Amino acid sequence: MNIINRVVLPIVVIGVFLFATATFEVKQYQSALEFRLGEIVQDKFDPGLHFKLPFINTVKLFDRRVLTMTSQPERFLTSEKKNLIIDYYIKWQIVNAADFYRSTRGDERIAMNRMDQIVRDAMKSQISSLTVNEVVSGDRDLFMKSVIDTTNRDIGGLGVKISDVRIMQIELPKEVRQSVYARMEKERSAVAQSIRSRGEEQAKKITSAADRERVVIIAEAERQAAEIRGAGDAAAAATYAKAYGEDPKFFEFDRSLQAYKKAFDQGGSTFVLNPASPFFKYFRDSQEPSVKN
Repeated sequence: MNIINRVVLPIVVIGVFLFATATFEVKQYQSALEFRLGEIVQDKFDPGLHFKLPFINTVKLFDRRVLTMTSQPERFLTSEKKNLIIDYYIKWQIVNAADFYRSTRGDERIAMNRMDQIVRDAMKSQISSLTVNEVVSGDRDLFMKSVIDTTNRDIGGLGVKISDVRIMQIELPKEVRQSVYARMEKERSAVAQSIRSRGEEQAKKITSAADRERVVIIAEAERQAAEIRGAGDAAAAATYAKAYGEDPKFFEFDRSLQAYKKAFDQGGSTFVLNPASPFFKYFRDSQEPSVKN
């Protein structure tokens, strides 16, 4: 038992240690570099378990997934010589681990600083040829694609690739923000006043046209009413004439009754008339007028 503890157990421990130092695992999302005395001897490894010479060769792993870097707000000058404060983020990934290590010694902070400077220069170059409106509301995708293409061309030896650059926020400097807002408010007020003036002009035209149409409609209605009244009066006159022709005495009697009705419907009225007046003709005559059948 003592022999096992003194001989076998140390051998097992040493074997496990040598195995651990002689193997390494590369995951699906990783790249690996194998070094010998600080020099890269192998940079192509498939995912899985691999072997190396312990104590002589070393391995460094790199994450190949897309990473995100956020920039600090930066001041940019437009073609109108106006300042814009823009902050953005960068999507990037390592595509060549060997180049990445040679250019940055494997330090992501060095790579991000270089990328940020190159992206900033590309954005300054693009924004300097655009107006504020084009930067804010123009074709943002086309603008950012040009920045990405320029940046990837300039970082070709860095071993990384930028997949996306996106603007998160655009602001005006504080010293010009109020003046810009005041000018925008003035412009919007002028547009609103112009719209109101056009609306009032159109309202007057519509009201005038409606008044003219109303006058025409009323005149036409009055003309038609006059024609109808004329036709009715003519028909009534013809009816009265026909009735008078058939029995003049009855017609005269009927007219007298209507006159009596109108005169005595007043109530409380006093008339001073000569009894011999024609108005009382039928009060004096005892003979009733004949009515033709």
